[in-house]
Amino acid sequence: MSTSTTSVEELLLTADQLLAARTGATAAGRHRGASLALRTALEISIDRVLDAAVPGLADTTMRAKMLCLGCYTAAKTARRANAVWSHLCLGCHYHQYEIGPTHDQVRTWRTEVGQVVGALTL
Repeated sequence: MSTSTTSVEELLLTADQLLAARTGATAAGRHRGASLALRTALEISIDRVLDAAVPGLADTTMRAKMLCLGCYTAAKTARRANAVWSHLCLGCHYHQYEIGPTHDQVRTWRTEVGQVVGALTL
């Protein structure tokens, strides 16, 4: 993900726009889309931290990255990143038997991702 041309700020803005209902998609589609944009923004931020610490570390799985993150950032930040990433993963995936994330859930995730991304860039 570190080679992506989309910036974290653009992804956060995309999530904001989807949550503001500025598109013609359904509410469920907007919520899942916003969740995906937020998860991608978080993953890019984590990749940047890990790649700066150990070049090539960002090329592993996200689960492995989450385990390593605590070694290169504050433990509280690593725990928050792991928690919100886990929620976003669930919010991104479609299952017929589950209701998708609500507007309030995605709005809460947006706030948390913004704070975690800010903590990771310090």
